[in-house]
Amino acid sequence: MNLHTLLFDAVHVAVFLLAPPFLLGVINKTKAAFAGRVGPPYLQPYYDLIKLWRKGSVFSTSTTWVFKAGPVAAVATAALAGMLVPVAGHAPLSFEGDAILFAYLFALGRFFTVAAALDTGSAFEGMGAAREATFSSLAEPALFFGLLVLGRISRSLSLAAMLGGAHWPPRAAASLVLVIAALFIVLLAENSRIPFDDPNTHLELTMIHEVMVLDHGGPALAAVLYGASLKLFVLAALVVEIALPNLGPDPWIWWGALLTGLFAVAVAIGVVESVMARLRLVHVPSLLVAACLLSGFGIVLLAR
Repeated sequence: MNLHTLLFDAVHVAVFLLAPPFLLGVINKTKAAFAGRVGPPYLQPYYDLIKLWRKGSVFSTSTTWVFKAGPVAAVATAALAGMLVPVAGHAPLSFEGDAILFAYLFALGRFFTVAAALDTGSAFEGMGAAREATFSSLAEPALFFGLLVLGRISRSLSLAAMLGGAHWPPRAAASLVLVIAALFIVLLAENSRIPFDDPNTHLELTMIHEVMVLDHGGPALAAVLYGASLKLFVLAALVVEIALPNLGPDPWIWWGALLTGLFAVAVAIGVVESVMARLRLVHVPSLLVAACLLSGFGIVLLAR
């Protein structure tokens, strides 16, 4: 491994670990602009995380190590998934079949989050955990079908081959558009954004993800919030990588394009949350099934 590769990997790790909260700042700024307000500064999520990290921790006597492991697992799995996302065809961690690991890392993080919610013994958190498990079972097929489309085009199950400068054939354009639309819906669902969930609500009867972390506080809540921002960043990077054309061998051009695309995705999320209302819970499965159908149609189009 040469010095250039080490530098590239160091930049990759630094960006994927330090930049995620900034996307939340962009989303909040966009929503404030639509409402005619100045809004919080772009760096406000960092201030919130620092404030929470400096607080003490209080744990219920009814909880076990599972409750403490939930936030840690959420951060660890999202961070590891970020190391699998290639930039300019290179990722710090890459091997044949890593696309499957990429998808299941998010499933593992969700499992520990749900288990931590159930460990509290709270009826409200159990209700949120049940909703999270139900809706994720509909979102995962859309993600897998999308990865299957990319694998069919690239003839590989490695993200480095599926993304990062691949030469998409002209016949795959329609399938890729459908996959991008489906994965954007999955991104909103997986990160509990409108129209699936409202991260700012505090009504337990309508919350999904937020109700599962009601008992977390201090550093544990900071880990939960940071893990959520990291998950948003990684999934947004996946969407942007699919949408980017081949930009040549220069990795710094790829980094500039990726960061610009991530900013655009954050603005798009802010626009969606500003112009749409939250769906009723009974209508959420319909939208997730639509995402599955979009990815499925992408596979059908490749079979022409």
